[in-house]
Amino acid sequence: MSKHSESTRVTVPALQKMKRAGKPITMLTCYDATFARLLDACDVDVLLVGDSLGMVIQGEDNTLGVTLEHVIYHTRAVLRGTERAHVVADMPFMSYQTSDEEGLRNAGRLIKEGGAHSVKIEGGRRHASLVRRLTEVGIPVMGHLGLTPQSVNAFGGYKVQGRRREQSRVLVEDALALQDAGCYAIVLEAVPRDVGRHISETLDIPTIGIGAGPDCDGQVLVIYDLLGMDEAFKPKFVKRFDSLAGRIRRAVGEYVEEVRARAFPDEEHSFARSAKKAKASASDDEPSAPAQGKAVSAVAAAGGDDDDDNDDDKPRLAETIPLYPGVRGK
Repeated sequence: MSKHSESTRVTVPALQKMKRAGKPITMLTCYDATFARLLDACDVDVLLVGDSLGMVIQGEDNTLGVTLEHVIYHTRAVLRGTERAHVVADMPFMSYQTSDEEGLRNAGRLIKEGGAHSVKIEGGRRHASLVRRLTEVGIPVMGHLGLTPQSVNAFGGYKVQGRRREQSRVLVEDALALQDAGCYAIVLEAVPRDVGRHISETLDIPTIGIGAGPDCDGQVLVIYDLLGMDEAFKPKFVKRFDSLAGRIRRAVGEYVEEVRARAFPDEEHSFARSAKKAKASASDDEPSAPAQGKAVSAVAAAGGDDDDDNDDDKPRLAETIPLYPGVRGK
């Protein structure tokens, strides 16, 4: 079991307390259980199931085609991999813009069906009434200002926002309106550093920056960008902490070469027919499989009977090799 428990789950009050204490908030996007387990083990405070999945998972040019069902599906997966992190689900394009009633209904689905702990919406004061409705029924809301990707067509592309005096004034007013409506935190994306600092100092709630300078109360990045999974994508605000694209290519390339040369699987990665031989070896590697907490039958794997069928005193291989050990159940 992980060292974390439900009692240590990062909550909305905990995030707001971090701002008051001057402790930076860490947030990353996440779309599946495997990454969620890794990020949770690193004590990342917030995992955002972002509509950015449309671009980094689905290969689209923007986030506009992501549906509520997509976000629910990925939120459920991320939740299964976490014990500590606060999980935020993005409300995708047109899931809340038509009416507050539809926004309330769809946010409820993200909480009930997806298991999200809070939701994130893009836009300023025009969504203040929706934020109030959501907070009134107990759904915490994270706001998102600056470069809001769902408005990419209106912006004419992915451009820095708030450079002009009037733009920065509107951003500050929108941030205050969202805070007054009940948002517990606000993402600031692609705004000048001084604007990010001013908004962070003005608000009582945390700001989480992405391309908004170091003075925000926290930072967020897309996990694939942080890891260098797309070598062609090099925005100014992203620091690559690794370059996994090359490492993945090398590893997969070695696999392809070994399979074609019949070097893999070798004896070390193959099962013996005899249970006695299997026990004599250090240990046969457990096979990957979706089932958890079960045992693999060497008889079925080999397509025949065990050599020690008549020895009732010796444990069968099927009783001694766990199929998928060490994975916590949910």
